Amino acid sequence: MRFGFKRLAVCLFATWFLSLPATAGSGDYFIYVGSYTSRGTGGIPNAPSTSKGIYAWRFNPASDSITSLGLVAETINPAYICATPDGRFLYAVNWQTETAEKSDTVSAYAINRETGALNFLNKASAGGGLPNEIVVGPRGKVAVVTNYGFHTRRPAPGTAPAANAAPVENNSSFAALPIEADGRLGEPFYIDHHAGDLSNPRLHGATHGAIFSKDGRFVFVTDLGLNRIYSYQFDADKPSITPFDPPYVSVNARSGPRRLALSPDGRFLYVNHETDSKVSVFRVDGGNLTEIQQISTLRPGFTGKNATAEIQINKNGHFLYVSNRGADDIVLFAVDPVKGMLSTIEFIPALGQSPRNLTMGPTSGYFFASDQDSNNVAVFKADAKTGHLTPTGQQLEVSQPASVFFVKAAQ
Repeated sequence: MRFGFKRLAVCLFATWFLSLPATAGSGDYFIYVGSYTSRGTGGIPNAPSTSKGIYAWRFNPASDSITSLGLVAETINPAYICATPDGRFLYAVNWQTETAEKSDTVSAYAINRETGALNFLNKASAGGGLPNEIVVGPRGKVAVVTNYGFHTRRPAPGTAPAANAAPVENNSSFAALPIEADGRLGEPFYIDHHAGDLSNPRLHGATHGAIFSKDGRFVFVTDLGLNRIYSYQFDADKPSITPFDPPYVSVNARSGPRRLALSPDGRFLYVNHETDSKVSVFRVDGGNLTEIQQISTLRPGFTGKNATAEIQINKNGHFLYVSNRGADDIVLFAVDPVKGMLSTIEFIPALGQSPRNLTMGPTSGYFFASDQDSNNVAVFKADAKTGHLTPTGQQLEVSQPASVFFVKAAQ
C-alpha cells in the first residue's frame, strides 16, 4: 500500500509540474531585428525612419510570450544581421548611401546570452558599397558579405558631375572576412567585383544574396544586375574562396535574382527574382547549377507593381515561402521532395506593407514577416502539415524593419 501511494503521489506531482507555464530561461530565444535608420538613395526608402539600430525581444515559444528588450545596439542602417552558429557573436551590415566612402562597413558584437545585450567589438570594411547581406559560414570562422554597390562617376573635387554621366565605378562585390576567436572581424581576404556593362544602370554588378552549400564546400551568390547566380569553392580550413568553373549560370534578362534558399538535403537551390516576380529552381551538383523550373510568385489577376524580397524554406523542406512587395503578400509553394519542383498553394496577406524579410522561427511552428513600410514585424504560426500561416495577433513594432535573427538564450 505504501509503495502504491508513493507512486501515485509522484505521478500527481509530475502532472502538476508539467502543467505549469514555461518560465523565462526555459527554451527562451532572443529575437534580434535589424532596421533602416535613415532615408536616402540606392534602395533606402524615402519615408523617414525613427529607428536607431538593432532591437531585441525575449521569446518563449512554449508560452507564446514575447517581451521587448528595446534598443540593444545603436548603429547606422543594420539592414541585415546574422549570428555565429554557437550564438556568441552577431554581425550587422551598415548599408549607407552614395555619399558614403568607397567601402561601407560591417559591425561585430558579442552577445550576452543571459540578457540579450550586445557589446560592440569592432567594424571592418564590407569590401564594397551598400552591403545588404552578411552570412556566417557553418564553422563560424568566416563571414561573407554581398555589396549592392552604387556605381557612380566621382567628379573631381570642387566640380559638379556631368549631366546624365554614365556610371563607371563598380563597387558592388562579393567579399569574405575572417572571424577572429574573440568574435572581431578582420579585413576582407577575398573580394570579387562581377564584370558587366557599366554603361547600363541595370547591367552592372549588384550582388544581393549568398548561401553556403549544406556540406560547406561551396557558396552560391546572386547578382541582381547581371542576372546571374555565381558559384564559389570554399575551404574553411585555410580559409579561401575561389570561383568555380563555370563561374556562374544566367537567368532571363532583367529578372533580378535576389535571395536564395536550399532544400534540407542540399540537392535543390531556390532563387527569387526581384524584378519579374518569379522563382527559379536549380538542381545542385557540387558547384554546378542546372535550372529546372521557373514559377510566378503573383496571384492570378494581379496587375500592380511588385518586387519580391525574401525566400525561405521550412525545416522539413516541404514548403517554400516568398514575399511580394507591392502585392504585400506571402506566396506559399509546395515542394516536391524528389524532383524539387514547386506548385502554388495560396497567397497569404503579409499584415503590413512591403514585406522585406521572412524568417522561419526557432521552432517549426513560428514565422516572422518584416513589413518595412508599415513599421511592424508580423508573427504567424506555421502549420507543419499544410504550410499555412495563421496570424498570432502579435506584432513587433520597429521603424523600417529589415531582417530578423534568433539566438538561443542561456539556460
